[in-house]
Formats: sequence, structure tokens, C-alpha cells
Amino acid sequence: MRLPTVAICYDFDLTLSPGNMQEFGFFDDIGLTPEEFWSSQDQFANINKADKMLANMLAMVQECQKNGNPLTKQMLQNYGKKVELFEGVDTWFERINEFGLSQGVNVEHYILSSNLKEMIEGTSIAKYFKKIYACSYIYDENGVAVWPGLAVNYTNKTQFLFRINKGCLDETDDKVNEIMSHEDRVVPFENIIYIGDSETDIPCLRLVMKNGGKAIGVYSNNEKKKNYLKQLLTNNKINFMAEANYSKGKGLETLVKEIIKSNKLNHNLKELSRALKKV
Repeated sequence: MRLPTVAICYDFDLTLSPGNMQEFGFFDDIGLTPEEFWSSQDQFANINKADKMLANMLAMVQECQKNGNPLTKQMLQNYGKKVELFEGVDTWFERINEFGLSQGVNVEHYILSSNLKEMIEGTSIAKYFKKIYACSYIYDENGVAVWPGLAVNYTNKTQFLFRINKGCLDETDDKVNEIMSHEDRVVPFENIIYIGDSETDIPCLRLVMKNGGKAIGVYSNNEKKKNYLKQLLTNNKINFMAEANYSKGKGLETLVKEIIKSNKLNHNLKELSRALKKV
């Protein structure tokens, strides 16, 4: 019998990593501070009524061109190798997978990020994700970025939750828009856990929570962020909040394990109900 699947979906910056991924080498190489880069791109996007993700992708290409060093896929993946991770993230996925199997549950991991897929692919944890949904470029024959291939912003992130839910994982699979009974969906929404950190994750957190899944807000040593998440929790906008420490035995691991156990119990009850209907 096929094991029930629990899908854990993560934002990346400030969820799995303590900073935006460009902070780990890219800004130094183009000679700008994070504040200078982000503020100029926010201004550019506002003036041109442009999507901020597209504006950021264009700016990265242009800044590299100014330095006579075209932006390439290999360059981005190399930057990804420098990205720092929160404590415990490097061993998190194997620990959670092993626990899931011990409970009779198959655990899958997904990234839903508005930052760059190519950088995430360069990280040491990329191999653990069944799918990475993030902004990406189209490249020429020399591997040079020439055009945005996919822009993922905080609202269109939600489509990828439906792709996971329905099993239509390819970004070009139009079957995601077809009517599908809940019984036929590969990962029921109640078996989806979304872990995010900020207001840009609200659409995904709310969608998961509204459909019976679990929404978790994480924070590092930032009192403002912690208070923001506490307000969301108090107002029933998220299910849980936890420190972004993925180490063994910490609160986040304990919480996710309890959710996995609950998913397994709910699956057992559903199976029992189906069996009784056939009697």
C-alpha cells in the first residue's frame, strides 16, 4: 500500500537562510551594499510600475555587465555555494525523512521562493528538494542570462501549492487548471506544511491554513519579526510560530514531527472510513 505523503514547502531567504542570498558574495562583487541595491530596485520598479522580482533580475544582469562580467548560470550556482543556512538545516531533511518513514509517511520537500532558482541549486541542500519553484533566467548558448524565464512573486507563489496538491509539478503543465476530485489529488492540502517568515508569505500561509494544512511562521533573533508573527498567530493567520533553528530536538523539529504524526492518524481514519463504506 502506498504511504501517505506530507509535503513541506519552504520559503528560502530568512526561512532557511539568515539573509537574502545575494548578500553572500554577489553584492560585494558588484560593489553595492544590500541597502543600495534593494532601494534602487524598489524605486525603479515603482517608477516603471514593474514587478519587483523582474526589476531585481534585470538589475543583476545590468550590474554584472557594468563590471564586464556577464551574469551566467554557473556564476549564480557558485554564489549559491556561499549561502549560509540556519543552524541545523544541513541535517534537517534526512532527520525529518527518517522520522516520516518511521511513522509510515513519505515526506517531500519543496522550495517556493521569490529569489533565484539557480542560486538555490548551488546550495548544499538543493538535492533534498523534489522541486524548486523560484525565479529563473533563460540563457544563451554560452550560459549567459539573457531574459527572465520565470518570475515568482508573493501572490503567484500560490499556484505552485496547487501543482504540489494535484501532482502537476512541471511549471508548464496546464492540467493544474483542470477540475480534479479531492480524492484524486496526490497531496491533500491537509498534508501540506508551509514554513515562511514574513508578509510576502501570507498568501501561501493563508491558502494552506484555509484548506486544512499547517502554516508555520519562523523567526531568528529579531524581536520585530517575532512580534509580527505573534500578531499573526493571535489573529489566526498562521497555525504556529517557532524559532528558525532546525537543530535536533529544538521546537521546530518537535512541532513538525507532531504534525506528521497527526497527518498519519488522519490518513488512518480516512482509510477506515473508506473500508467501512465498502462493507
